[in-house]
Amino acid sequence: MKLVWCPETASKAYIEGVKTLASENQDQEETDVAEFISALAGGWKAQLIIDAQSNNNPTSTSLTLTTAVQHTHGKYVCLSEDEIERKNVMKQLKGVDFLVLDGRRKDVVSVVKEAKPGPRGMVVVRYNARKNNVVSGAVIGAGMRVVRSVFLPIGEGVDVVHVGVGKGPSLGKCGQSRWIRHIDEDTGEEHLFRR
Repeated sequence: MKLVWCPETASKAYIEGVKTLASENQDQEETDVAEFISALAGGWKAQLIIDAQSNNNPTSTSLTLTTAVQHTHGKYVCLSEDEIERKNVMKQLKGVDFLVLDGRRKDVVSVVKEAKPGPRGMVVVRYNARKNNVVSGAVIGAGMRVVRSVFLPIGEGVDVVHVGVGKGPSLGKCGQSRWIRHIDEDTGEEHLFRR
């Protein structure tokens, strides 16, 4: 079994996230990131969403994730950085589908390593990500498999990593690029991209 994208649920989660934040007076850049993350959680139909925040105050991301979980019929758990028993809580949470990390946390790598992916895999999203490949490196370091990884220039940066289950190759070591070959079916032209 693997994670499957559902555009209908993604749309519903996004729209509800926009409605939820419409009444809030928040920074537009932060709101855009929160709405995007909400759509991702809804689209992947996440059953266990972990929100690892950098403080105790509700953020726009936590507000939109609580609306997304209503559409996925899952469970939402919010963990702040200064929680004393965070490590014990993370060890008890098994079957994580969607892990959201605030890039301002100092323990991003350890939180990723402690996460236990579900049978369908896991999506890890780190916002306020000034550098990419931090999450991919933590996933590979924990012995998990990176299926896809992308860094998006939304807000201060969003790092999205799809963690696969089972055996198989990972994308490779962090920082290494690879060549992708694409042939245009209409013209027959061959295009090479370095990623």
